[in-house]
Amino acid sequence: MSVSDVVRLTDAKLKEFVTEVERLSGQKVSQCYQCGKCSAGCPMAFAMDIDPARIMRLIQLGQREDVLRSRTIWICAACQTCTTRCPQEVEIAHVMDVLRSMALKAGYTEAEREITEALSQFVENIERRGRVFEPELAIRLNIALGRPFKDFGKGIKLFMRGKLPMLPERVRGLKELRGIWEMVRKLELSEGERHGGEGTKHS
Repeated sequence: MSVSDVVRLTDAKLKEFVTEVERLSGQKVSQCYQCGKCSAGCPMAFAMDIDPARIMRLIQLGQREDVLRSRTIWICAACQTCTTRCPQEVEIAHVMDVLRSMALKAGYTEAEREITEALSQFVENIERRGRVFEPELAIRLNIALGRPFKDFGKGIKLFMRGKLPMLPERVRGLKELRGIWEMVRKLELSEGERHGGEGTKHS
């Protein structure tokens, strides 16, 4: 194999990540020219290990692991500041959503385990009840994180003051809502199988 062949293969491999992110997000990440406006305006940049502009650049460079293992994608508050400031009209906040989904599917959750577990429990709570039932969410989250009694004292105080409900509120249309969740699962499964098939075809 010639040097030019190796270069072509390497280049194609690097482009796989940005192509995948663009396909899943519908955003032209490759058009980012690193003006830095997203990072300059981000209210959470101080807590990130990689600022938003660098995340965009790493995607362009095909650095999948560095991006999906970063704390940044979990710390992003989805406030849309970056999106409104981007001169290329790239919806960076939506790209972050997609990166979180990709990280979960790849098992890269060690960066912010508490956040990933909270997101998982939050979605599960809504799916089961139709809306968030805070006491159950807090209990399940703390059990999952190995700290079952962490918020017990606070919960009792809130309950005594009438700030915390004992029973979940009934939600209308719960059956229909569960049907929507089922449709989303089927779409995700179909997308995953299609993407897997594409990957097999290219390999």
